Formats: sequence, structure tokens, C-alpha cells
Amino acid sequence: MNNVLDMVNDFVKGITSILVSVLGLGVLVGIVFGTDVIFGDVVAGITNLVTTLGDAGVVGLIVAIIVISLFDRK
Repeated sequence: MNNVLDMVNDFVKGITSILVSVLGLGVLVGIVFGTDVIFGDVVAGITNLVTTLGDAGVVGLIVAIIVISLFDRK
């Protein structure tokens, strides 16, 4: 059972790593070539997310801390 959970955990870590890399690539492409080139308007999406979290006040801060802690795990 532990082996299956370890495999699932490794799979999720791999997918997360790929998605974070694609997100970074989308930001870079959006900055260099403008919006809607390959991935859509990634920079505007991130800006909207940050604005929404900022408008939520303390709850937004708590959500941001939780998301950052999830990405920080190794």
C-alpha cells in the first residue's frame, strides 16, 4: 500500500513540476511576444489571481500562504 501511495505522490510531484515550468514559460512568452501567442494571456491571469487574493483581505493572504507552502514542499 505504501508503494502505491509513493508512486501516486511521485506522479503528482512530477505533474506539478511540469505545470510550474509551463506556467513560467507562458509568462516568459507572454512578456516577450505579447498576449495570446501560445498559452493565452498568462500574465493577465496571474495578475487577476493576485488582485482577487488581495481584494479578499486576510482570507486571500491565508490562501496565498497555503498555496506557497504546497509548492515549497520537497
